[in-house]
Amino acid sequence: MAYNKPLPVPSAESKPFWEGCRRHELLVQRCRACGKHWLPPSALCPECLSTEWEWTRASGKGKVFSFVVYHRLYHPGFKDELPYAVALIELEEGPRMLSNVAGDVKAVKCDMPVEVFFEDATEEVSLPKFRAASSGRP
Repeated sequence: MAYNKPLPVPSAESKPFWEGCRRHELLVQRCRACGKHWLPPSALCPECLSTEWEWTRASGKGKVFSFVVYHRLYHPGFKDELPYAVALIELEEGPRMLSNVAGDVKAVKCDMPVEVFFEDATEEVSLPKFRAASSGRP
């Protein structure tokens, strides 16, 4: 069955992130000068402006910082998923990223511990999504 939802189009800066997702690894950038982790990808550290950074594997754990539940259809690919939650996830390492939170949308709350999982949308693209953390803590 064809995937009928929008898919990311990686840029030169985000390509390593999406390659990591395809391997089911959540990668973030880390500054070698000050140690800050960040997303979305950029050529400079947002903390100290250093160009000395590396991609590192994140724990995949975090918490819901903020969220919204969509009850209205904005794209036909999401028809069978209404309602669905979109959240700003604060990773243990510090960066925040937008993603879906799977499961009962009524259970999604701010500060809820979550963990990443990957949806293999196509052979080339795996999407990072989150669900309630099984351990009960981020």
